[in-house]
Amino acid sequence: MSFETDEWRRAAEFHGHVCMGLTIGYRVAKIALAALKERRAPDEELIAVVENDACGVDAIMVMTGCTPGKGNFVFRDTGKNVYTFGSRNSGKAIRISVNGDIFKGSPEGRALQRKVIEGSATAEERAAYERYRDEQMNRIMDLPEEEFAAIREVDFAVPGKARLFASVKCSSCGEYAMEPRTRNQDGNVVCLDCFEDYTRTIKV
Repeated sequence: MSFETDEWRRAAEFHGHVCMGLTIGYRVAKIALAALKERRAPDEELIAVVENDACGVDAIMVMTGCTPGKGNFVFRDTGKNVYTFGSRNSGKAIRISVNGDIFKGSPEGRALQRKVIEGSATAEERAAYERYRDEQMNRIMDLPEEEFAAIREVDFAVPGKARLFASVKCSSCGEYAMEPRTRNQDGNVVCLDCFEDYTRTIKV
């Protein structure tokens, strides 16, 4: 696979830099679009459920057209490199679980990465890390799909399309909030920031 594509350049520009994480998201998106026989969604034709907030998610948004603003991007925070994509057109969905072993790399490479992140790397060490990073990115792109991730078709309850709601003024802070996200408190409507949760639930 090549990095010399317009879609890769758009993903890198949106994310701000190139990295192994962005490469993983790019590869995931390519697999999903091919498996579902879909293209970048201009509206809500495609739904993405991502289970982490790492770099690859930016590539997935750019490649698939699934975004929070359109309501077809769902963040489910499990910390897993797992991604589910559903097509409204076909009713099909796939789950892509990225193989964690591909992240290991070499101890030397990981040490260089730490120095770069901490800002303590010399110019030579930074150059060495960039070579290491590029090697890892190419390896991820060239891995056979079965080594890159476990991919399977799944049942998927397609969520309803995004809806528009009235905004309601919070009686406490005066800011407006989407009506379904407000609460009643002491006979007044308040936003979630001002709402004082009350519970007597005890965890045992």
